[in-house]
Amino acid sequence: MPAFEPESHTFRSARPSEWVARFARLLPDGASVLDFACGSGRNLGPFAQRGARIVAADRDPAALAALPVEAERVEADLEADPWPFAARRFDAVVCCNFLHRPRLGLLFGLVAPGGLIIYETFARGNERYGKPSNPAFLLAPGELLSAAAHNGFEVLAYEHGFTGGGRPAIVQRLCAVRPPFDPERRALVG
Repeated sequence: MPAFEPESHTFRSARPSEWVARFARLLPDGASVLDFACGSGRNLGPFAQRGARIVAADRDPAALAALPVEAERVEADLEADPWPFAARRFDAVVCCNFLHRPRLGLLFGLVAPGGLIIYETFARGNERYGKPSNPAFLLAPGELLSAAAHNGFEVLAYEHGFTGGGRPAIVQRLCAVRPPFDPERRALVG
């Protein structure tokens, strides 16, 4: 398996994911961004710096109350409650360290044309390194690629493999766009 650059994958890390920060720069200033299962809001900084209109969703009211940036807060059990987003669309949907397969297609559906989905979570094999270890919370090989293709997205970047650093893990990462995509922004991918 390919190795990733070292990065801590602790659940309570204050640092934004390097994967999320890398692709946040593809969005125009003022873009609308949903951080799905945002937890402590560690990934909101790169978007807030660009003046994004942020929606942060999580089931933990204390975490939402303590978010480090200005955001619309949506308190909901993202697995069991009624879908809280109705017909809303976003320029980017971010999801890290969360997987609930019955709603995966709904997440892709929240992305506006030309918008991005930036996803990073644990994959099979992670059980060797700790939690999550339940297969229900671990992506199968290529699962994010299949979901992107099934939903008509163009993949800009994908990784699957081992991360070292503070907490070793097996993860999948995806950045994909709902067509049409501005070809001038493609030069920024890298």
